Amino acid sequence: MTRAAALPSALPYWITLTFVPLVVLAVTRGGWWIVLIPLWGWVAMPALDLILGRDLRNPDPDTPDAELFWFRLLTWIWFPIEAALVFGGIWYLTRQADFPWWEDLAVMFAIGVTTGTVGIVYAHELFHKASRGERWLGDLLMAMVLYAHFRTEHLLVHHPWVGTPRDTVTARYGEGFLRFFPRVLRQGPGSALRAEAALLARRGLPAWNLRNPFWRYAALQLGALAAAFALGGWWGLALFAFQALVAVWQLELTNYVEHYGLTRRHLGEGRYEPVAPHHSWDSTHKVSNLLLINLQRHADHHLHPMRRFPLLQAYGEDAVPQLPTGYPPMTALAMVPPLWRRRMNPRVRAWRRRHYPDIADWTPYREGSLPMPRGAG
Repeated sequence: MTRAAALPSALPYWITLTFVPLVVLAVTRGGWWIVLIPLWGWVAMPALDLILGRDLRNPDPDTPDAELFWFRLLTWIWFPIEAALVFGGIWYLTRQADFPWWEDLAVMFAIGVTTGTVGIVYAHELFHKASRGERWLGDLLMAMVLYAHFRTEHLLVHHPWVGTPRDTVTARYGEGFLRFFPRVLRQGPGSALRAEAALLARRGLPAWNLRNPFWRYAALQLGALAAAFALGGWWGLALFAFQALVAVWQLELTNYVEHYGLTRRHLGEGRYEPVAPHHSWDSTHKVSNLLLINLQRHADHHLHPMRRFPLLQAYGEDAVPQLPTGYPPMTALAMVPPLWRRRMNPRVRAWRRRHYPDIADWTPYREGSLPMPRGAG
């Protein structure tokens, strides 16, 4: 990937900006225009995946940041775009439009699909970077969906503890999404707060020291709520909260799919085997990876969490368990637990036989960890 080729290589990822005119049409016209947003993300993208297939090409992972400007710029500009869409939408719906209340909610549902499908994915990319400015942009995007603690939960809990009982968002084998979602909403904030408190304690600081990012999270979220109220009053506040819920629902559907049923072996004394490629479900479908900036190359992300999205590597089926489709159809399937289990549980069982053939008793598997190797401990 040379500097001269950087812009042409980056342009396909800018497909996410197609959501912008769709949101504007939904806000200003209402009616059937609203449906274009979920149709574009949930129907058109999977259809294009079927047509264009998989992309197994791997870029040079050592490409310097200087050659990735147009990729990085896409993630930098999304926060002001998203803020304009969300707050502009609230202002227009409450001050200019004359839609019935249910149509207002439909518009904000469509906006929530956008803030969840694009905004949270971009926030995830940004807060994995060392740059303070990029982490701030990630925090601002998460505040827009009232889920700012996700940065802590993701970096300090999910990455080190994925595939173990300590990770809230590793979906257990047999656990349906309708049980998973309320569990994560209930457990996630406390898990994140404990992780930050433990980090501060190692520095000899109390949990509520001002270095705790929860102060920043609270301030940013209160600022977002205040802006929504200033623009649209109580109804504007309700619309903002509703789009946030829709966005978080999109996020946790993705979390559910990414590691469903995949667990790491317990080595004793609270230790687990290192994270390996086979602890994540991957998808190399081309168009959905453009939409989700390669989030579906998830195994490599867990091995190299600081790696920028255009450099994430695809692995062969012999190394990484593969989803049958990209994330959009899989998250839709997850909303119907019997169909999800029918499709995914046999894949999990095949994964067990392939990677852990020595394990006969899988009872602990439901709790999120595998037994110790024979003779260990």
